[in-house]
Amino acid sequence: MVMMLLGLFVFLGIHVVGSLGGLRSALIARLGEGPYKGFFSLLAVSGLLLTAYGFALWRAAGPLQLWNPPVGMRHLTLLLMVFACIAVVAAYVPSHIRAVLKHPLLVGVKTWALAHLLANGDMASMVLFGAVLAWAVFIRIALKRRGDPLPVAPRNYAGDVLAVGGGLVLYAALAYLFHPYVVGVPVA
Repeated sequence: MVMMLLGLFVFLGIHVVGSLGGLRSALIARLGEGPYKGFFSLLAVSGLLLTAYGFALWRAAGPLQLWNPPVGMRHLTLLLMVFACIAVVAAYVPSHIRAVLKHPLLVGVKTWALAHLLANGDMASMVLFGAVLAWAVFIRIALKRRGDPLPVAPRNYAGDVLAVGGGLVLYAALAYLFHPYVVGVPVA
């Protein structure tokens, strides 16, 4: 549990620092953009790995089961994950989806976290997915207050086709490769 919490603190903390415009600008001015990005990336990857490893250890130890989700929640999670994957890909492709969602990566993360909260009833899952959901909501509010320019929809729908197609490929890779072989839990 401690390792996962430390990883969450590092991963989410570094992203909170990055969302605070004044602090981020001061760090870039002091360190330089390249070193800032390198240090940020190193901390983010370290936090992510600590979180994943700590989560696996906690689940292997048999965390407290808070509730037993009905089977229907598993099906809802599968559906929500399709949307989450499309949103994540849309974050990197100029598209109408990106323009409508404004911050599609955060929409994807929030959807992923909510979906996994619905499908898992153990304490480790509640802590991990609840923390990520709360963080994503906080970051979205911070970005809205910062007033960054929002994405503009392109003239054609090629990016939307790419976002949907790429999202479906990402979903298939996560569901049929990553989840069963890395997480150790098949989705079907």
